[in-house]
Amino acid sequence: MGKAAVVKAFEDINAALAVLNAEAEGCGSEPFSDADPLAGLGDGCLDILAGTRVAEAGIAAVKAQAAVTYADTARAIAGPHVPVQALEMAVAAEIGALLALGSRAAGAFLAASHAITKERPLTFSALQAGTITWPHALAVVEETAGLDPACAAALEAHFLDPDVPRPAAAAPIGELPAYRFRAKARKWRERHHPESLEKRHARCAADRRMEYTPDRDGMARVSLYVPADQASAIWNRTTALARGLQGPDEPRTITQLRPDIAASLLLGAGTALHPGPETSTQESSAGQASTGQSSAGQASTEQSSTGESIAAAGKPGETYAGAALGTVPAPRVDVLVTVPVLALFGITDEPANLDGYGPIPASMARRLIANGATSFYRVLVDPRDGAPLEIGRTSYRLTKAMKKALQLRDGKCTFPGCNNPSLDNETDHLQAWQDGGTTGISNLAQLCPKHHQHHDWEPQHWPQQLAPPWQGGLRLRSSPCDPPDFIYTGCSPGEDYLERFLHGSS
Repeated sequence: MGKAAVVKAFEDINAALAVLNAEAEGCGSEPFSDADPLAGLGDGCLDILAGTRVAEAGIAAVKAQAAVTYADTARAIAGPHVPVQALEMAVAAEIGALLALGSRAAGAFLAASHAITKERPLTFSALQAGTITWPHALAVVEETAGLDPACAAALEAHFLDPDVPRPAAAAPIGELPAYRFRAKARKWRERHHPESLEKRHARCAADRRMEYTPDRDGMARVSLYVPADQASAIWNRTTALARGLQGPDEPRTITQLRPDIAASLLLGAGTALHPGPETSTQESSAGQASTGQSSAGQASTEQSSTGESIAAAGKPGETYAGAALGTVPAPRVDVLVTVPVLALFGITDEPANLDGYGPIPASMARRLIANGATSFYRVLVDPRDGAPLEIGRTSYRLTKAMKKALQLRDGKCTFPGCNNPSLDNETDHLQAWQDGGTTGISNLAQLCPKHHQHHDWEPQHWPQQLAPPWQGGLRLRSSPCDPPDFIYTGCSPGEDYLERFLHGSS
């Protein structure tokens, strides 16, 4: 068959494209619906979009395979006497010319194609089947980079092996936007990496830097590569200041105000602070996450500043003044951190979670708490699968703690493609209150209108000497040998320990 088969296949593809184009324009030989042609056309276009996604994934798999096979044959033909670097450059140049890619982009495409086709078989199969897209496949490649083969295979299997058990409510990876899947994969990678996050963070923190890149039209870019807690606090503080400036007399958007504020502060125009009216601080209540199964869980904290990280950013009761800022009250900035209780105590080094970022070292979370956390919220989780437990209510209104629990659970608006932060969203009942819906965590969501998504939780890590019988797999209590559920009418032992830890009491 050879070339003739390839030519025939592309002729068939081009013919199919002509048919699809005609149907998408509403010029097909027959309407999608005789009863309602307009509605039928709309539904038909959705079918075309769904099919196009699968076809694009299949084409991407063909491109990757063809590129890798060409590279392999070029190496075989060249023989061992040809310098490796020169051969790789020639292969990349040939592929780049055909795909209209620069040499660097062509090299990156070839490297990713090799990883997908040769090293990530589950990813390649899913791409061929159209259940994931090329960006999903790239996310797998990037998040498995640097892992040993066993750990990389485990990450791939966790998300793509159909035989791996997962919660029934977990959304298929291919149904998530690629950036959201990447965040899930990164979170799994941080928790299961053979080298601790503490060591990797310490190594990378030594490479912190500021970068300057000239751009077109008299513009330039300045970026910071700094620890995540500092970056999150900088972003949240500039956002809070920008919102404080917005009003009927302020023409700038919040997107324009952020860089104006940062430039004003860095250049000295906004560093002067003026006393302002006293502002009330948020109520501080120490707590720890415990569960009905044992005294394991997570503690969530809010910090109004990050200590030495943003030392010059102002204090409550003061105002900023500067060319870009005017006179603005110093904002109270929340840095929301969720940390497993055992990691908070220093018993384990399981990563904590920084809202809007992802996993951070446990030591960073402990430092944030020690340097000024003003509020603590107890989040009840099931130690077997890590999912927040129901917090039932008989009233319509939510408590403050329930709102914080939802922010921790959802993070952002959960509709695919929506990136609206949870602090900007409103809580809504999924099943309406008037229709019998309860005011409980399972019936509430932080979302934009009509947006929702299922979650894929993971249980916390336990020290070996404390590991419960269900660790390593989901297993309900099925025999008298299993530990009973504990019910605490007052503070659990873990809560007593947390109280002493936070307040330094013996």
